Amino acid sequence: MNAPRTPRRSEEQVRLDRVAIVLHRPKLPENIGAAARAACNMGLTRLVVVKPHSLDPARMRMMATQAAVPVLEAMQVHDDLAQALAPFQYVVGTTARRGGLRKEFLTPREMALRVVELSRHNDVALLFGPENWGLTNEELALCQALVTIPTAACSSLNLAQAVMVLAYEVFTAHHPEPRFVPRLANVQELESMYAMLKDTLVKIHYIGHQNPDYWMFNVRRFFNRLGLRARETQVVKGICRQIDWYVKTRLAAAGLSPDDEAAPRPEGPPARHDDQAVDF
Repeated sequence: MNAPRTPRRSEEQVRLDRVAIVLHRPKLPENIGAAARAACNMGLTRLVVVKPHSLDPARMRMMATQAAVPVLEAMQVHDDLAQALAPFQYVVGTTARRGGLRKEFLTPREMALRVVELSRHNDVALLFGPENWGLTNEELALCQALVTIPTAACSSLNLAQAVMVLAYEVFTAHHPEPRFVPRLANVQELESMYAMLKDTLVKIHYIGHQNPDYWMFNVRRFFNRLGLRARETQVVKGICRQIDWYVKTRLAAAGLSPDDEAAPRPEGPPARHDDQAVDF
């Protein structure tokens, strides 16, 4: 049976060359090959693998079939997730679990419509976790959006099946009136900003010294909704540097160091605990 011809891409559809499939810690080389085949079926040629358990070429090629071999040959392999995601401006994390820090979800179709607008000037990563437990909260913190695939009572999906569902939605997405979305800050630029912002918020006692990453989830969620550009991350970092200078100047005038236990809190009442709370 002959496959239907690939439709011509338009400005109302996703730039497939700017979308990558990222597999984090896949356990089976067969799943990597099957994911490459699913991506190839939907016109996606960028495959990134992070900390794979095995990269057995024969086992990957067996599941990829000959058509998807070029996807495997061009595959990027990384040892660190943040490094692998660093060039991307928009990362979509996949998860089947809800609750806790996982509150705001897109459906695959909603995600694909958003990617239509973003892919004009931004690189997009669709991130999938290990087959047995998926992505952790720390790994999802690197994402700008979360997506979950609706299922019936049998909710377990094979990794390649999940890749196919999202890849299909991206391939067929058609936005009648896409908005202009400029080039956004990439993960590397955002993580640099978040590191400096976390350090500053701890110094001024807005967030606690114990587990500051936990309190940063709300901050990340806020900025993810805004969609920062690269120069805007520099503005935030500049503000942090100025706050840091001011704090050090005030402490020096009082004869104290930033690490001194006697260092005072900023003037005014401390931030209310419930103002900082992460939604559960």
